[in-house]
Amino acid sequence: MFDGIQKGLREALGKLRGRGRLSAENIREGLREVRRAFLEADVNFNVTNDFIARVEEQAVGQDVLERVNPADQIVKIVFDELVGLMGPVDHKIPVFKDRPAILMMCGLQGAGKTTTCGKLALKLRDQGRRPLLVAADLQRPAAVDQLKVLGEQIKVPVFSEATSPVQVCKNAVAFAKQNSLDVIILDTAGRLQIDKELMDELNEIDRQVQPDHVYLVVDAMIGQEAVNVAKTFNDALTLNGTILTKLDGDARGGAALSIKAITGVQIKFIGVGEKLQALEEFRPESMASRIMGQGDLMGLVEKVQQIQSQVSEEDLKKQQEALEKGQFTLDDFRMHFQNIQKMGMKDMIGRMPGMAEMIPEGEDPEVALKRVQGMIDSMTKKERNDPDVIDAGRRRRIATGSGVQSHEVTQFLKQFDTVRALMKQMMSMSVWQRIKMVTGMTKMGAFNPGNEGMLKTKGNTGHRKSAKERAEERKKKKKKR
Repeated sequence: MFDGIQKGLREALGKLRGRGRLSAENIREGLREVRRAFLEADVNFNVTNDFIARVEEQAVGQDVLERVNPADQIVKIVFDELVGLMGPVDHKIPVFKDRPAILMMCGLQGAGKTTTCGKLALKLRDQGRRPLLVAADLQRPAAVDQLKVLGEQIKVPVFSEATSPVQVCKNAVAFAKQNSLDVIILDTAGRLQIDKELMDELNEIDRQVQPDHVYLVVDAMIGQEAVNVAKTFNDALTLNGTILTKLDGDARGGAALSIKAITGVQIKFIGVGEKLQALEEFRPESMASRIMGQGDLMGLVEKVQQIQSQVSEEDLKKQQEALEKGQFTLDDFRMHFQNIQKMGMKDMIGRMPGMAEMIPEGEDPEVALKRVQGMIDSMTKKERNDPDVIDAGRRRRIATGSGVQSHEVTQFLKQFDTVRALMKQMMSMSVWQRIKMVTGMTKMGAFNPGNEGMLKTKGNTGHRKSAKERAEERKKKKKKR
C-alpha cells in the first residue's frame, strides 16, 4: 500500500534536501515529482492539482526560503496537507438510552461488505457495546448463511427471516429493543454494479428504518473507480462515512487520498487483512506518516498490545522468568516470530519507520521469516534448547533439512547469540524502547539471514580456529552465561 507514493515522495523530497539553497524553480521541480507519484498511485487528477497548488503556495515564499533548513519546512507542509486532505475523522458511533443505534452498511458485491459487518461487530463488542448483525442481503446466494457463520465466530447474535429486506430491518429493530442490544448493523444487498433497483431498495430501508449512520464499504483495489462509486452512493443516500477494504493488498492508495476531497465523506475505518480483527480506525495523521515513509508507531504499539492481550498471564510470567535468568531458547525465538506473523509481517514493516526502504525491491519479507523458521524446525529439541552444541556436522544436517546453505545456519546462530543477550536487556525497557531496539536490529538485517545486510560479526583475524578451539570457545560461552 502506498509504495508508489512513498517512493515518489522520497525521491522528490530527497532532491530538495540535496540542494544547497532552494529556489522557487527547484521547489516546483520537486513538486512535479510529487505530482507524478500521486497520479501513478491513482489519486484523482483534480485532487492532485489542488494539492500541489496548495503546497506550492506555502512553499514558494520568502519566509520559507530564508530559513536554515527549508527542505524540512516543505516536508512539514506536505505532511500537513496530506492530513488535511484525508481528515478530520470522527469515529464515534452514537449511544442512545432508549433505543439502539442503527448502522446501515451498503456497497457493491465483492467489496467485502458482509465480512466488514462482522469485523465492525467484533470491534464494537470488544469496546463493550452489544451489537446485533442483521441479514438484510436477500439478493446474493449464501449471504445470510455467511453472516450467521461470522456471528457464531465472534459470538454476536444475527437476526434473519424470510421476508423482504425492509421488513427484516424493521423487525430487527424491535428484536434489538426487546433484547437490550444497543447497536444494529444492517448488512444490505449489493450489486455487481450500481443500478436503479439497488438504489430504490436502499432508499426504502433508509426511509422506513431511518439509520443513524450510513456507511459505504468500498474496495480500495478498484482505484479511481472507488471515488466514483462513493460519489454515486453519497448522492443517493447521503453517506456518513466510508470503509475502505483490502488496503493490505496491491491497492495503490489513490482512493484514500481522493474520496474525502471529492465527496466530502470521511473514511471511518480501513480493512487491513482477512482476519476478523483486521479492521482499524482510519487516522489521517498515521496514514500521512506512512505515506511520508515515517511509519506509524502508535498503530504498531496497539498491535503489540493486542497480541500480548491474547497471551495468558501464566505464559507471560514464564517468559519473563526465563528471560530474567537468561534462558532464551530457539523455541522462544520462533514463538516471537509467530507473534510477528500474527501482527502481519508486511503491515509491521509499513508501520516501522524506515523499514520499507530496507527490504530489497520485489522480496517478500515473509520468505526470510519462513527461512529462519525452517532452520529452527530442522533442529533437535536439544539443539533448540542449547544452540551451543551445534557443531559443523550438525550445521550441515540442519542446512540440508531446511534447504539453505551451511554458512546461513552459522550466520543465523551468530545472530541468535546477539539477540539472546539483547532480549535480557529488553526486560527492563518500555514498549517504545523495545520498538526502537527491534527497528535497529532490522536495520542490521536481523530478519534476513544469509544476505549481506546481516548483523555484523567479527571479521577475519588471520587464524582459522581448530575444531578443538571452537569447542572450547562454546564451553566458555556456556559457562559465562
